[in-house]
Amino acid sequence: MKIERLGQDKIRIFLTFDDLLERGIQKEDMWREPPKLHDLFSEMMEQAYNELGFEAIGPLAVEVFAMPAQGMIVIVTRGRSSRDDQLLEEDLDEELYEMEVTMEQSDIIMYAFADFEDIVSVSKQFKSSGLTNSGRLYSYNEKWILVFEPDSIELNSHHAIIALLAEYGEATSVTYAMLEEYGKIIIADEAVQQINQHFTF
Repeated sequence: MKIERLGQDKIRIFLTFDDLLERGIQKEDMWREPPKLHDLFSEMMEQAYNELGFEAIGPLAVEVFAMPAQGMIVIVTRGRSSRDDQLLEEDLDEELYEMEVTMEQSDIIMYAFADFEDIVSVSKQFKSSGLTNSGRLYSYNEKWILVFEPDSIELNSHHAIIALLAEYGEATSVTYAMLEEYGKIIIADEAVQQINQHFTF
C-alpha cells in the first residue's frame, strides 16, 4: 500500500492486487463486499494518519478507481466541518467521517518505467513475442508511462502483455485522467512499433 499527499486535505492511496489479496479481497469484492471494504478503508485511514498525519474527520469524498492491470487507486478528499475544531480527544476512537463514494473502473493498462532503456527493452520483447505494436508513451513526474487501450489488445494476449510490462516496469498509481491532464505525450500512436523502428541495439 502506497500513500501520498496531494494537498492539505487530499491523499492518494494505491493498492496492488497483492495488497488486496493479503487482506482477503478479490477483484470482484471491490464492487459487492461493503464490510470487507469498510475494514480496508479503516486500515487505509489509520496508515494515512500514521504516515502523513491525515485525519479522516468530517465529510470525506472517496473516489475509487479500479484498474484490472494495476490494482486500485483511492483518492480521499476531506471536506471542512463545523465539528473540526470542537472534537474531543475521546471522540477520536469513534467513526467521525461521512463518506461519499464514487467508483469507476478502467480497463486501460498503464505501466511506469524509470529508464527509457526499459521502454526499449520491453518493446523489443513485445516484437519478438508478436504481442502488440500499439500503445502511447507519456512523460510524467520524471518517469516514462506506456498506456494501452483495451481495444488495442487481443484478449488472449492480455496477461502476457501485463507480465512483460511488470518485468520491466511497475504499475503506476497515476489515474489516466491525471496523466492526460498533466503528462506530456511523447508518442501518440503505435508507440511500441515506433520505438522498435527507431531504437535498434
